Amino acid sequence: MKKVTEIVAELAAEAVAQQGCELWDVEYVREAGQWYLRLYLDKEGGVDILDCEAVSRKVSDLLDEVDPIEASYMFEVSSAGAERVLKRPGDFERFMGSPVLVKTYKNRDGRKEFAGELAGYEDGAVLLTVGKETLRFEKAEIALVRLRVVF
Repeated sequence: MKKVTEIVAELAAEAVAQQGCELWDVEYVREAGQWYLRLYLDKEGGVDILDCEAVSRKVSDLLDEVDPIEASYMFEVSSAGAERVLKRPGDFERFMGSPVLVKTYKNRDGRKEFAGELAGYEDGAVLLTVGKETLRFEKAEIALVRLRVVF
């Protein structure tokens, strides 16, 4: 059986493409006792509120029609953002050489956050260049990798 996120991604694909956007991610999470279904969009030149509104209206109608989620939930559509989370191998390939933040589950050298340049991605492991040193983080120790905006 498919996950809710997979079903919603398939339902939303056409509406997102019609708006000239790319579906970056779909989340279905429980926060503070409430379920949230979130679509994150990306687009060359950036996603604006009109993109989010158009996709939200179309996908909301599709969700009402198909009704793939039994429980009640809040539906949100937004930009993936400048500091988006990288999850899939293609995300890492696309942003190779970009500034990122790696967060770990456990302390490593007395800290859990490492800022540097994305230097590689191998079977879930992330290579991060910090100054003159390249650090390797195995998949099991990584809590999150996200892009980092540097001013």
